[in-house]
Amino acid sequence: MTTQYGNQPVGQPHVPAKSGASENVLSIIAIVLGAIGLLFLPIVFGLGGLILALVAKFARHERLSTIALIVGAVGLIGGMVLGALVAG
Repeated sequence: MTTQYGNQPVGQPHVPAKSGASENVLSIIAIVLGAIGLLFLPIVFGLGGLILALVAKFARHERLSTIALIVGAVGLIGGMVLGALVAG
């Protein structure tokens, strides 16, 4: 069934388009955790960011997941190296 305003379906709900930020939620959280892991508890925050980035990359195919993987890896490894330099 169409309306008088053109060939538009009647009775179907309007689905709003997704915004860019809602598609990259896991990647953004992974970037934040990787950055925190560089300074505080890299085993916890860096590893958490890396795991979230892997889920975002392979399960959800998010656009920012590659950046999140890099930041998570730098947060994990760089945080451990920085901690070893400060402690030693």
